[in-house]
Amino acid sequence: TARGGEWKTLFDGSSLDGWRALGTANWELGDGAVTATSGSGFLVSEDSYDDFQLKLEFWVDEPANSGVFIRGADPQRITDRNSYEINIYDTRADQTYRTGGIVHVAAPSAMINAGGQWNTFEIHAQGSELIVNLNGTQTVATNDDQHSSGPFALQYAAGTVRFRNVQIRSLD
Repeated sequence: TARGGEWKTLFDGSSLDGWRALGTANWELGDGAVTATSGSGFLVSEDSYDDFQLKLEFWVDEPANSGVFIRGADPQRITDRNSYEINIYDTRADQTYRTGGIVHVAAPSAMINAGGQWNTFEIHAQGSELIVNLNGTQTVATNDDQHSSGPFALQYAAGTVRFRNVQIRSLD
């Protein structure tokens, strides 16, 4: 694990070393990104993290349903109840926890549509403090202490989903 504020690249587009696929999503490498278009599932980090900053880029089409799950309690079973799901879902039926929100925890303060373009998430988790920035706009700043440590996971549930440039730095 990177210490003292050093950014560590977890995914650079060239390989899935350090990741484990869970589920049936058809993850495929290409053009510096990993893409899924069918099935459902996750790419789960092999390492666990407690206090960190996570930066990544994602591209989704409008109907896409995806998310970044952090501090997962069970790496074999990732859910929006045993981890924090920072949602990527512009067309979610219940818009309360749409793109930029943390499902069941915090609604996004800004309505930002992510479909059809590359977007940047910056996720800060330190103790109970959770901060989410989407494309430079803070969408969540909250405190919640349900989950304190665990791997994180990139989700595929619907549409076309791409991730690239995944980096993390420890805040220990």
